[in-house]
Amino acid sequence: MSDSETRVVGLISDTHGLLRPGVREALTGVELILHSGDVGGSGILEELRSIAPVKAVFGNTDPEDEPELAQAITVAIDGIRVHVSHGHEVGSPTPAKLAARYDADVVVFGHTHRPLVSRLGNQLFVNPGAAGPKRFDITPSVARLTIEGGKAEVEIVDIP
Repeated sequence: MSDSETRVVGLISDTHGLLRPGVREALTGVELILHSGDVGGSGILEELRSIAPVKAVFGNTDPEDEPELAQAITVAIDGIRVHVSHGHEVGSPTPAKLAARYDADVVVFGHTHRPLVSRLGNQLFVNPGAAGPKRFDITPSVARLTIEGGKAEVEIVDIP
């Protein structure tokens, strides 16, 4: 990652084997992509790597023998700790359930397919929504996490 003052990380989840064409535009310029599970195959990770380096976790539909996927990831970006997991490990994920398990500054999850940005205490919880096949009448989306001056902000980006 660069030593720039502003760091931008792409957040994506629930691709389920489909990378929509709008994802590339939505994540242009990010320095890292964090995928919070239900990837749907290594081909998705290869496509994402053409945008930026990728770290990804298992979702409940991913095969557990996929060598490119971890159970969970925690990365530090300019002093901000970011935890990534799919969320299904707490049942139906909510900020309260995730806060009880993870103490990172930013907790990224998926599973529900519904985009969410929520603060609970000093923690920021982000579900970038589902970027793959459209389900549940929800607009596909990703998120852009910006870290600057010790603070983390996130923007949900709808994918056409």
